[in-house]
Amino acid sequence: MLLKKRIYEILEKGEDGDQISKRFDIFIIILIILNVILVIAETEEHLYTEYKQWMDAFEKVSVLIFTLEYLLRIWTCTYATKYAHPLWGRLSFIFSFGALIDLLAILPFYLPLIFKLDGRFLRVLRLFRLFRLFKMGRYSTAFRLIQNVIRDRKEELAVSFSILVILLVVASGLMYYIENSVQPESFSSIPETMWWGVATLTTVGYGDMYPITGLGRLLAAIIAILGIGVFALPAGIIASGFEAELSKRNKNS
Repeated sequence: MLLKKRIYEILEKGEDGDQISKRFDIFIIILIILNVILVIAETEEHLYTEYKQWMDAFEKVSVLIFTLEYLLRIWTCTYATKYAHPLWGRLSFIFSFGALIDLLAILPFYLPLIFKLDGRFLRVLRLFRLFRLFKMGRYSTAFRLIQNVIRDRKEELAVSFSILVILLVVASGLMYYIENSVQPESFSSIPETMWWGVATLTTVGYGDMYPITGLGRLLAAIIAILGIGVFALPAGIIASGFEAELSKRNKNS
């Protein structure tokens, strides 16, 4: 039981004075970063061809380490109060966000060993290895800060996202009815016009779809201006959330 408790302490974010736990955190972070670099490097055909053996070996070692970490976390999670029950606690932990990220980090390696999968699906599946980057949230103070801000401000962010969706639907609908008669190929339907709506609201303006009528251009100008305000809203919510979270941490320290 002492061993189990010590493993739990090491796997969790390192506390002040616990050098082994902190070194483990640093090791996992470095391993995650190297894995992300590997995924990127594999897309360069000449690099993958030349170093395929080394890359495959590193991938296998990484998966072994991440799998062992995942299993140890399931074994020791009962030391956390909310996962205290030996059965239901573990099931609850398995379906928690952090545990699902851990599972997605190793799943692409094991699925082809169990099932015969199509080559195209395998390529998509390999992209899931990038989810290892999200594992850093468990070890990084900065990532935890972001998680806390999003959790505390989720209602305000949901409201701002709802406003954005409503504005997108209204703008796309109006633009469709204004421009469809003169540009039936570009503004063929409201869903097709939503592409223009997204590009305009985000003020990106790709130029592949644009209004040519006077009324359409006026609407586009209004939507572009409103887009700046709509996207500034969640930015302000997140900024105030960061300020509140930092103030809370400074008071506690």
